[in-house]
Amino acid sequence: MSPTDQGATVWLTGLPSAGKTTIALELAERLRGEGHRVEVLDGDELREFLSAGLGFSREDRHTNVQRIGFVAELLASNGVKALVPVIAPYADSREAVRKRHQSEGTAYLEVHVATPVEVCSVRDVKGLYAKQAAGEISGLTGVDDPYEEPEAPDLRIESQDQSVQDSAAALYGLLVERGLL
Repeated sequence: MSPTDQGATVWLTGLPSAGKTTIALELAERLRGEGHRVEVLDGDELREFLSAGLGFSREDRHTNVQRIGFVAELLASNGVKALVPVIAPYADSREAVRKRHQSEGTAYLEVHVATPVEVCSVRDVKGLYAKQAAGEISGLTGVDDPYEEPEAPDLRIESQDQSVQDSAAALYGLLVERGLL
């Protein structure tokens, strides 16, 4: 199997507004341009369609992550590069997804988009930090709900210190290094 045909799951975890989806979309464009089959499994879209009805309790978040992990592994095992920009705040949930991939013999990479909460709250792409500060919502990951940072991710990206293109290039380099491109 050529690297172009080899699937993999690349899970981008990090706080809301860290840059996960932006980096995934940038990388997806480059990979498609090179002939790779790529899907971006955006957490917000999947929550609406795959996990409708789930809340934001620890149990519901775990269920959501496992469902997304199942879809990602299914795609990856069929030759798709599945880019998954999903917060996945709990280490045990991410580890369960990694183990599923390992048991199926499917490549899995965990990327921590390690943007500080102070930077994320300024970016505030969806207005979540403003709503939390105004008391309109609670349970915001990294503010008043836990986020367990990966202890040993395959790659750590500090998006506040580099461009989107440089972040995507670093991730591309990891895929090359691991023989997935």
